[in-house]
Amino acid sequence: MPTEPLRCAGALIVDDDGRIFIQRRSPERRLFPNCWDIVGGHLEPGEEVEDALRREVIEETGWTVSHVLGQVGEYQYTGDDGLTRVETDFLVRVDGDLSRPRLEAGKHTEFRWLAEQDVALLDEHRDVNDGLIRRIAENAFAALRSIGL
Repeated sequence: MPTEPLRCAGALIVDDDGRIFIQRRSPERRLFPNCWDIVGGHLEPGEEVEDALRREVIEETGWTVSHVLGQVGEYQYTGDDGLTRVETDFLVRVDGDLSRPRLEAGKHTEFRWLAEQDVALLDEHRDVNDGLIRRIAENAFAALRSIGL
């Protein structure tokens, strides 16, 4: 068992209407199966957080990060696998066709653009860390308001 938390990077991708991109994890996933989630994942050995952020966006959507608008926050949680993670999340803009992400086969089954009034959807199927992903999204929407988007 690792003694230090695993490091993760998360992307709250924003569209021109101020909505945030979410995707449903496949039911076969070990961590948070069938749950809505943001784009992101673990840092590879020697990788910096922002490099992981850019890599994960490409891997999970096919889009490329054009602008990092700012950091939303840093969150520590323990997954249902018992491992502690520290996740740093950023608001980002991307280049690509926002109506046609390339979801990672076998990892994600669907996507949608989430409006602020719909954040409760993020609690669906969440048994562990109840409310964490919703709080992250709420913090992202607050950050968007603070920068006038």
